[in-house]
Amino acid sequence: MRFFTQRRHFRDLSEKEVLALAISSEEDDARIYRSYAERLRSDFPDTAAVFDGMATEEDEHRRRLIALFESRFGGTIPLIRREHVAGYYARRPVWLVENLGIERIRAEAEAMEHDAEHFYHIAAQRSSDPATRALLGDLAAAEAGHQRHANALAEAHLDDDARAAENRSAHRQFVLTWVQPGLAGLMDGSVSTLAPIFATAFATQDTWTTFLVGLAASVGAGISMGFTEAASDDGELSGRGSPVKRGLASGVMTTVGGLGHALPYLIPDFWTATITAFIVVFLELWAIAWIQNRYMETPFFRAAFQVVLGGALVFAAGVLIGSG
Repeated sequence: MRFFTQRRHFRDLSEKEVLALAISSEEDDARIYRSYAERLRSDFPDTAAVFDGMATEEDEHRRRLIALFESRFGGTIPLIRREHVAGYYARRPVWLVENLGIERIRAEAEAMEHDAEHFYHIAAQRSSDPATRALLGDLAAAEAGHQRHANALAEAHLDDDARAAENRSAHRQFVLTWVQPGLAGLMDGSVSTLAPIFATAFATQDTWTTFLVGLAASVGAGISMGFTEAASDDGELSGRGSPVKRGLASGVMTTVGGLGHALPYLIPDFWTATITAFIVVFLELWAIAWIQNRYMETPFFRAAFQVVLGGALVFAAGVLIGSG
């Protein structure tokens, strides 16, 4: 198999190389934890303190591993990293995780330690050399110790009040970045496209033409809403988050809102398609009211009245214009 890959298999590594791999892995994990801490420090200082402590713990284990290496093999540590070893557990790039939210980062850190412990346990079980088996077992115990220490740090820095405050902050950021622009887009796509779609439907009674008008209106509105949302606020002062994320949420949901009642017109029969579109519109409007109630804390019946009334007026305008 070496002909097909330049990576070494773990079973082919010497004890010296295994120890060097453990040292580089500990160094990488410390850097990842510090990156998480810096990412979270401004908004979630208590969780940042947890990751600072975990990074310090990784540094301590790395120093102990280096001391052990020097006592057994001398001061020259070979350069071997996890990407050099086939089957060795990988680490997700920091930039793919740091934008996923605080709970995902916490879960990712827990998985990091669990993966390392599991890998070393399996490697130790497969080793026939007593010294190597003992070394891998020690590494597995060290990773388990990291998890226990992380839990202790979390208890020290994240009491119930601190965790609740950070969760509220994370929820608020989620609402500002994703829910608000997505809801605005869904409302615009669902309501504003009612008039052109149903005006075309009743004016032509041609389902394919109606679908094309609905598709054009939905996609055009999605592009317009997406760029408008992204360009209207860079998020620096308002704290609403990335303009790209907000523009994406708004644009996609605008398109979805319009396509919901355009797609039924793929049905060839006009009245079957129109009745289906009526049902879809009803479901869309109630979904909007539910989202407003769930995330925006708007009383459900007030939200329903506002959305249904606005949708009914736009729908009636479209039908009247198309019928005339």
